[in-house]
Amino acid sequence: MSALPAAMRSALAAAADPERAPRMQAYMKSEMPYRGITAPDMRAISKRVFAEHPISSCEEWQSAVLELWREARFREERYAAIELLAQRRHRDCRTPDVLPIYEEMITTGAWWDYVDEVSQHVGNLLRSHPELMKPVMRAWSTDKSLWKRRVSIICQITFKKETDLDLLYSNIEPNLAERNFFIRKAIGWALRAYAWTDPVEVQRYVAQNEARLSGLSRREALKNVQKARTSRAASSR
Repeated sequence: MSALPAAMRSALAAAADPERAPRMQAYMKSEMPYRGITAPDMRAISKRVFAEHPISSCEEWQSAVLELWREARFREERYAAIELLAQRRHRDCRTPDVLPIYEEMITTGAWWDYVDEVSQHVGNLLRSHPELMKPVMRAWSTDKSLWKRRVSIICQITFKKETDLDLLYSNIEPNLAERNFFIRKAIGWALRAYAWTDPVEVQRYVAQNEARLSGLSRREALKNVQKARTSRAASSR
């Protein structure tokens, strides 16, 4: 077993700010308490602890991530698990075999600050293993977990020209009638991101589905369209 999780918990406890912690918990509407550590300090602590307690294998890495996540008593401990998940030196460990870990973090975390970070790792798997991951994302788009559905919609948020529009639209489709804020926001966010690549297509899609898209999704989707069209026109001169 790695010594890293215990060292991380100790470092976070030492850096705690009891005055800031309740405000952070209230802002995030979190049942789990905070230590009161800012995001820059979290990154600095994580970098130091990871350097002091190097992990030598993918098995040890997975074990440390899960221990930090499952045994967390403070929200920052789960943030540390996500930091470890993303550490560059373990990029070769992030294969389709770790998808169950991502799924566990998404469904048990069940809030946007966790889910949106993990969705980037799901997206990386989709990018590198499309034939395997596309059916998984389509299945997630109709899952009972709204957070897995959110991931299925936003997992291509950084893909730009590599975006698989068929997959994006097929994952949006079963969620168009969803009234939940986080799903409606995800739909708009995904379309807004793609508008930088093809604003005409996003405008066409919104017009075609205007009656089915929520007002929130529509507003978000069109937010970048005019800027993107202006930028593309300027660059073509």
